[in-house]
Amino acid sequence: MDVETAIRARRTHKQYGDEPVDEAVVRELVDLARWAPNHKLTNPWRFRLLGPETRARIDELVPEQEAAKLRRAPTLLLVSTMPSEDPVLAAEDVQATAAAAYAVLLAATARGLASYWRTPGCFREPAVREAVGLAPEEVVVSLVHLGPPASAPPPKERAPVDEVFTVLP
Repeated sequence: MDVETAIRARRTHKQYGDEPVDEAVVRELVDLARWAPNHKLTNPWRFRLLGPETRARIDELVPEQEAAKLRRAPTLLLVSTMPSEDPVLAAEDVQATAAAAYAVLLAATARGLASYWRTPGCFREPAVREAVGLAPEEVVVSLVHLGPPASAPPPKERAPVDEVFTVLP
């Protein structure tokens, strides 16, 4: 699948088949994500594939409504950033990590996988942060849900180019 097709085909999936994504495939997605642009090559991103024990621990720590949402996908990849101490670089590190997370989504789409970018509030809670090994300064950028698609969400309308694009003199 070419890049343009992957960009246009990517959808937010909330329904998945039961089969987890093989760790080797997730590793391939992360390998591609490392090629996202980042200023001064700080490599700020961190990726954690949440295994069954970690997921069970999170289930114990969060309200049932959130746990149910986390159980939708058979594979969860936590994407975070270790921001630089310099405030300008720190902001760029978060943006670079967001680009890396998007690369994961596009690469997953190209492989026929369903995905969903989430930012669950529970990953701001100290007990959940501890359960996944986040450092105090580490910033959660996304929790990527991955798995085989169980449905085909339709495309959603986007604002026309003329509403978001300006040519300056």
